[in-house]
Amino acid sequence: MPLFDKPLPELHEYRPERSEPADFDLFWRDTLAKAETDPLEPAFVRYDAGLSTVEVWDVRFTGFGGHRIAGWFLAPREVAGPLPTVVQYLGYQGGRNWPIDWLVYPAAGYAVLVMDTRGQGTDTADPDPGANPQVPGFLTRGLVDRDSYYYRRVFTDAVRAVDAARTHPIADPARIVVAGGSQGGGIAQAVAGLRTDVAAALIDVPFLTHFRRAAEMVDKTGYGEIADYLARRRVPPEDVFGVLDYFDGVNLAARATAPARYSVALMDAVCPPSTVFAAYNHYRGPAEIDVWPYNGHEGGAQVQRMRQLRWLGETL
Repeated sequence: MPLFDKPLPELHEYRPERSEPADFDLFWRDTLAKAETDPLEPAFVRYDAGLSTVEVWDVRFTGFGGHRIAGWFLAPREVAGPLPTVVQYLGYQGGRNWPIDWLVYPAAGYAVLVMDTRGQGTDTADPDPGANPQVPGFLTRGLVDRDSYYYRRVFTDAVRAVDAARTHPIADPARIVVAGGSQGGGIAQAVAGLRTDVAAALIDVPFLTHFRRAAEMVDKTGYGEIADYLARRRVPPEDVFGVLDYFDGVNLAARATAPARYSVALMDAVCPPSTVFAAYNHYRGPAEIDVWPYNGHEGGAQVQRMRQLRWLGETL
């Protein structure tokens, strides 16, 4: 994949005007306040994953609408807490998988809660799919209205996942980190914008960001679903983008204050570089970005993980 977006010097300066609803903050304040009326009821059940140096718990907690959300919680065995704890969000159309997939943070001395994404993993259903026809994928589910939109439920689940992580005895409530790549990066970015009490954010090649530009640049799974939806239904584009503005990572980044480490790949045809830089350049708090000039959506992969671990050690 060749370079297809703006040159890097322009990307560093790319700070587009935000399209933000006047009641953006009220909408999210009311959404999260309503969720808090449902008891969190976090449950951690020990799980034998055959790991001698890592303890594992099967997790359940209450997310949006009183729905039970699944997850894993892993921590180094026989290590005294409290430990800094990472809340990990997942890529598009993926689930929590198995504990052996999440050993990096425990190996580095952290606890980690991995949140299953409702409707995408095998362990958490999405009981409120919305009433509208949708194209394949999740980006257009419930898109007729901000209240029924799928990511209202997901972002609320993600905010409550932080609360669930904090209840585990080994977790340090003052050192909660939100993290993810692609969709997970977009969710981590959203949580950083919706909470003022996370210690750091790791945001890799974030999805769910700068929808208006992304839908014009991407024709495949992900942002391409928006264009496909508009092409099939022939509704006024503003009817769609007016809803998406409530969930746009650019608007959420502008509210985030936790120290953040971003990454972007300049040959990423899934989450174009300009969409990432749009959020990064609007990020309210201190932020750094790693640029991978010749990579696609995989970004820095494991090299990025190692950089993040060093950065977390310095930041926390």
